[in-house]
Amino acid sequence: MRRALGFSLFLMLLSLSACALFPHRDPLNITVVGIEPLPSQELEMRFAVKLRLQNPNETAIDYNGVALDLEVNGRTLASGVSDQTGSIPRFSEAVLSVPVSISAFSVLRQTLGLSQTQSLDNLPYVLKGKLAGGLFGTMRFVDRGTLDLPSTAATW
Repeated sequence: MRRALGFSLFLMLLSLSACALFPHRDPLNITVVGIEPLPSQELEMRFAVKLRLQNPNETAIDYNGVALDLEVNGRTLASGVSDQTGSIPRFSEAVLSVPVSISAFSVLRQTLGLSQTQSLDNLPYVLKGKLAGGLFGTMRFVDRGTLDLPSTAATW
């Protein structure tokens, strides 16, 4: 009984010290800074979504891949992945470009989902993604805002 209690205490202390091995990291500040057209296929459109990644931490953040999902007006519109690798130095920022695909069916669902009184101006979006960095280094992020499609469409 004493031995089991001692072993339990040892495991508890070991788990508490293990938490100290993983430094606390503040979340990345991620914002969409641009969308550029890419060559497309028949029933899809492709764009490069440019993200500004700001690292407010005292250590660099290494990454080896990124995945994105873009929801507009509460519905999934686009998704994309990239196997890019890199590092964001401490207290620094970088711009990352991720190709995304939008199927014609997604556009049709978005169009049918708009009410007759709703315009294409100021549609709410949610960008969800992850910056892969190994077993404990993967960082998930969310960016929310509104899209001003008339001015955006003019730049595409």
